[in-house]
Amino acid sequence: MGTAAGVEARMPVRSDMDLVWVRQHVRQAAAQLGFGLVDQTKLVTAASELARNTLVYGGGGTMESEHLVEGVAHGLRLTFADRGPGIADVERALSDGFTSGGGLGMGLGGARRLVHEFSIDSAPGTGTTVRVTSWTSRPPRPRKEF
Repeated sequence: MGTAAGVEARMPVRSDMDLVWVRQHVRQAAAQLGFGLVDQTKLVTAASELARNTLVYGGGGTMESEHLVEGVAHGLRLTFADRGPGIADVERALSDGFTSGGGLGMGLGGARRLVHEFSIDSAPGTGTTVRVTSWTSRPPRPRKEF
């Protein structure tokens, strides 16, 4: 568990356009922290799935991103939270092939495989919070001044 270097952003997840903003933010933040293209893509894919779940199943919510530092490693922690109906059986929801909608059932389990750390807190009537973290040992890129 790394030391938080600060909250980078807190974004609403209430519309399809918000999903676009979440993906753009995650891609830019990961690139800024030195993530390679493959790792950026994995994290953006996980974020996209989790943001869509927040919108579709949770009725909307928020995504918060946080830059972490642990020695020379830099991480990006993403927290998706909603106040929707919650998940009755989290383990089942994480299993491949499970879907509560018309999807392929790769959502939560697929997102979990794409990141280094994954946690979920949910119960019926309490909403859902999913926290994922990915790490890189590459040095962050210098911030561009305009």
